[in-house]
Amino acid sequence: MNILYVGDVTGKLGRRTVQEVLAGVITEHDIDYVIAQGENTSHGKGLQTNHAKEMDEAGVQFFTGGNHSLSRTEALDLPNVLRPANLPEDTPGKGYAIADTPFGKIFVASLQGKIVGMHAERQLRNPLEVIDALLDETKDIPVVARIVNFHGDYSSEKVVIGQYLDGRVSAVIGDHWHVTTADAQVLPGGTAHITDVGMVGALDSSLGVETEIIVRRWKQPDERIKNEMEMNGRRQFNAVAVSVNPATALATDIKLVRVVLPA
Repeated sequence: MNILYVGDVTGKLGRRTVQEVLAGVITEHDIDYVIAQGENTSHGKGLQTNHAKEMDEAGVQFFTGGNHSLSRTEALDLPNVLRPANLPEDTPGKGYAIADTPFGKIFVASLQGKIVGMHAERQLRNPLEVIDALLDETKDIPVVARIVNFHGDYSSEKVVIGQYLDGRVSAVIGDHWHVTTADAQVLPGGTAHITDVGMVGALDSSLGVETEIIVRRWKQPDERIKNEMEMNGRRQFNAVAVSVNPATALATDIKLVRVVLPA
């Protein structure tokens, strides 16, 4: 079974890139199921229901979440949309789900790292304790894959949780940086891992935002400058293709998938 995990789909350029690229990637890599990070999909913050539908139509079957998941909560009621599982238990939406695929059921969960400066930092529950509880809660459900998304800033957290879950899940996939790391691997116990999968959207930008705005903010730290999404230049599509043995729910391979579209 081949599962594609697509990095942060960022704004309108990200959605357009998914619409133009995803079908070809599915064919080229013989993909059976597509999961995408959805927390930046609508104007860079959150996921609107209409944009979730756009991505569904383009081939995305499931959405993970992150620190911006609560910026727009309307799509959190959809069965294929997650927010981080280690947010407070009374938070809208859900942190994990069991999804149906042609191969059988898969477990998908999102976790948030201790992201500096983000609104939920002090409220976050321990991600290791939360994922332990979720895996225990679902241990009797027969699944062919277990995919865990870890949305965080600290590389140490992203690396350690992969090692912590090695042999217990099919893949631990980090995101939030919007910059792809070079460490995609199958760990010794059979868990595919990458520290950060990257993003989908404007390549000639600061993580999807107009670079000029970020430079102005550096030079004029006392001025309030609003982020504006970059709408021009080259575009990028970053993902990982994870091959899973449905009999063991462990990974056999992980490949970086990167497509750059000209301006």
